[in-house]
Amino acid sequence: MQLYGSTTSPYVRRLRIWCNEYNVEHEFINLDIFADHDRETLKRLNPTRKIPMLCDDEQIIFDSNVIYRYLVAKVDLIPLTWQQENLLTLCNSANDALVELLICQRSGFDTNDDRLFFNLQRERVPAVLAELNKAVENGRFNLFGYTEISLYCLLDWIKFRELADLSAFDALNAFHQLHASRDACVATDPRQ
Repeated sequence: MQLYGSTTSPYVRRLRIWCNEYNVEHEFINLDIFADHDRETLKRLNPTRKIPMLCDDEQIIFDSNVIYRYLVAKVDLIPLTWQQENLLTLCNSANDALVELLICQRSGFDTNDDRLFFNLQRERVPAVLAELNKAVENGRFNLFGYTEISLYCLLDWIKFRELADLSAFDALNAFHQLHASRDACVATDPRQ
């Protein structure tokens, strides 16, 4: 199996960490999706033009959550509960909003403009972070499975890219600090 992605993508990183934690053998293929050659590889394999993607023989799987479900079925593990799926949706919502804002900033837009799209993303992020902070406080992220890994990758990516102020979220910061020294987290750190 080949997992295609970039070292900086939190969606790719969550799969890399999960595969490491659950001993799922795979080859990681790092793509610079903005470089011509790697962009051509992405276009050839993935009509969504997004990472990650997984190639398992002739089967190509798009989207981190679909890849996760595919791998869980392949290695015969228990799928996420509905509660975990909801927590994952919260992580994805904040991640998606921040990705959109980052792409807009890199495209030369002032994301602080009073525009509906920017306003919605800026509103979404702190609301979701507050909900995730409560979930951590209430013990809903106690293991280190896919939802916890996804939360860790979101938080570390926010810190890495300096995308949001996390100072008001004590539980999220404690959660991040608790897991930052895990071998798989260190090995996949985008700062390296």
